[in-house]
Amino acid sequence: MGKVMTVAENPELVKLEDVWVYRESVAVLEGINLTIKPRDFLGIIGPNGGGKTTLLKVMLGLINPDRGRVLITGKPPAKARDIIGYIPQHSLFDRDFPINVWDVVLMGRYGRAGLFRGYGEHDRNAAEQALRDVSMLELRSRQVGLLSGGEQQRVFIARALVGEPKLLLLDEPTASVDVNTQAEFYELLEKLKERMSIVLVSHDIGAVSIYVDDIGCLNRRLFYHGTKQIDAETLEKTYGCPIHLVDHHHNIISGEPGKG
Repeated sequence: MGKVMTVAENPELVKLEDVWVYRESVAVLEGINLTIKPRDFLGIIGPNGGGKTTLLKVMLGLINPDRGRVLITGKPPAKARDIIGYIPQHSLFDRDFPINVWDVVLMGRYGRAGLFRGYGEHDRNAAEQALRDVSMLELRSRQVGLLSGGEQQRVFIARALVGEPKLLLLDEPTASVDVNTQAEFYELLEKLKERMSIVLVSHDIGAVSIYVDDIGCLNRRLFYHGTKQIDAETLEKTYGCPIHLVDHHHNIISGEPGKG
């Protein structure tokens, strides 16, 4: 019997090989090759409809590729979901529903607690630590629907963290929060990347260029995957429109990402 490698032993946390996904005979992802290692912080940028959310769902095992192979710690994604935390683009919930922060975060332990086993001490300790990580422990009894957009986003991150993931996937996590809250959010991710790999999908090219370690430019095809030193020609190919680069000491990139 072959040896099963742990995350620490396996330098490739995520590996996609020649991945193709079709929707109604139209290619959404074309020949994607991508490797993510432990504690990588990867930002995925690209136009609307370019396949960014689809790529995250392929890593989650929610979408099976029509061609190619996807491995998470050497296993199919469906068998590795216990090490993945996911925050979707829109967290739909009834703001009037009387559920507090603590109970929402504990829901992230459901997969580990099981259907017929109640939450134990380890689950509660994990929930407390997750809330500490996002500076929300003092609001543990607050109704989620009464929180600000930034506070709600921190709760959803805590819910993802409580499962003790090795990989955190975020789809446009700052779309509904103000600029000041966005800065705090990215600073939080800076701390979390010491413990896990992070894949961040965002239209905020400037912020991504500051905080992430590597960038992927995706528009069905992966036009670029590497350091933050991206040339204007690559960005123009990705977005299908002129992109301007402005250096604000952090290689901030600006342009017209909504077009294309």
